[in-house]
Amino acid sequence: MALAERVNRDANRELRARFDEVYGQYRQLRSGLDELQARLAKLRVTERSDDGQVTVVVGARGELVSVEVHPSVFHDRDAQALSRKITATVHRATTAAIAATQELIAGCVPAGSRSLDFLRTGDFGALLGRADAVMRGGERPA
Repeated sequence: MALAERVNRDANRELRARFDEVYGQYRQLRSGLDELQARLAKLRVTERSDDGQVTVVVGARGELVSVEVHPSVFHDRDAQALSRKITATVHRATTAAIAATQELIAGCVPAGSRSLDFLRTGDFGALLGRADAVMRGGERPA
């Protein structure tokens, strides 16, 4: 067997092994994403105001699902105070929902994922940093 033929065979074997590894990781990630999507669709976070007069429920993205106001809140007849109380409670619920969503996603994406960094920070630079480096010629695409 010629040296070139043996080198080609070895290279092909290594490439095939690497492909099998990457494809296995993809299949695992893909099945995990289906489960993640279902869990995120069901995620609800409930938060109550400090005095218990306002209860809000938000979804995985912090979207408002419901607001309940205890009848006693109307005795004060202070619409501005009620507005502040609802707003503060919704903000706390949204913050908790974002944290719960990040925790669920962290279990499904590779460590060091720029997608997870983007979810934490909202910084598109974190999401697109590698693409920017490739476009500037600083890094080769994988």
